[in-house]
Amino acid sequence: MAELRGVQEHRKGIFTIILAAVLWSTGGLFVKLLPQDAYTILSYRSMLAAAVFFAFFRKQVFKMNGRAWLNALFYCLLVLSFVVSTKLTTAANSILLQYTGTVYVLLAEPYFFKLKMQRVNVVTIIACVVGMVILVSGDLNAGSMVGNLIAFLSGFLMAALFIGQRLNGPERQPASIFWGNVMMAGIGLPWLLQSPLPTLQEAAMLAWLGILQLGLGFVLFTYGLKRVLAIEGALLAMLEPMLNPVWVFLFYKERPSNGAIVGGLIIIVALAARILWLELRKRKMRGLESSA
Repeated sequence: MAELRGVQEHRKGIFTIILAAVLWSTGGLFVKLLPQDAYTILSYRSMLAAAVFFAFFRKQVFKMNGRAWLNALFYCLLVLSFVVSTKLTTAANSILLQYTGTVYVLLAEPYFFKLKMQRVNVVTIIACVVGMVILVSGDLNAGSMVGNLIAFLSGFLMAALFIGQRLNGPERQPASIFWGNVMMAGIGLPWLLQSPLPTLQEAAMLAWLGILQLGLGFVLFTYGLKRVLAIEGALLAMLEPMLNPVWVFLFYKERPSNGAIVGGLIIIVALAARILWLELRKRKMRGLESSA
């Protein structure tokens, strides 16, 4: 009976992480469809997301220290750079360049966590850099270079947030995200107040971005990550950068350049291959230890 319950919990974990990744992947589409400027969208979205975080995490959102405030700032700038870059360049460029934050994490981890730089990380970094060059060089005309540069910056911010959250411990992580959303809502408020009231359709899209795409997406991912292996969570989360350009192409008719498609595939495959290789190596080491 306990084993069956464990299988059911594992399935729930997989389902909720897939659902979270699918929700996250819709961000680019609605940012493109909405006529409001980036700051107005960000203010509405972050207000709603902050309300969702407070509803789910309650007292945890007040567990703050100096590092948590710094992480809140990283988060605020991360969501800002993503939405602004999505408005200025293609959705594919924006999300794929953001996911290169993994490269900067691999470079920074040995320093912050006293780890040895592994050969697999060096290979992954080289492959991702090649992918980035192909991605951007193949899209010089289709996307704004300013947007591409901001998307590059979002990769650094993603890495800074990831490292900062790991250094601060899980009990303070929801608080950083909550207050990061509060910061972003405040920054965008002057633009929101000057913007006309959204139509019913626009209000529905803003509600989707704040309540479902960002707020519920994070809650589902947190729930699922407690019930699956870390490798499963990491691989399933990669549905976001794969699906984001698909939704934009299907419903907004924005087609990524060939360079973006090839470069993006190189980045995603390199990151997924690294995760799988490390997991296989771990299992091999466990097998050697158990047989010794």
